[in-house]
Amino acid sequence: MANTKSAIKAARQSLRRQARNRTIKSRLKTLSRKVAALSTEDKPAEARAAAIAYISALDKAAKKNVVHKNVASHHKAQLSKLVLAKA
Repeated sequence: MANTKSAIKAARQSLRRQARNRTIKSRLKTLSRKVAALSTEDKPAEARAAAIAYISALDKAAKKNVVHKNVASHHKAQLSKLVLAKA
């Protein structure tokens, strides 16, 4: 348990940030699964729209340091090979 006043505050902040990051990461996973499902179902227009939404969410998460910028770049590259090249 935190002993000092600053450590107690840091623990509170950490919990708030953890909750915020969890929602962002959950949204990323949901969008990723949606893109994968649409790309296998041969719905190129819908898959492209979902891919654009996923890329936007990845960029925002990288900007907020929820995911590393290189991780976001890697996922975008893999996505473009999977979906955007087919459409």
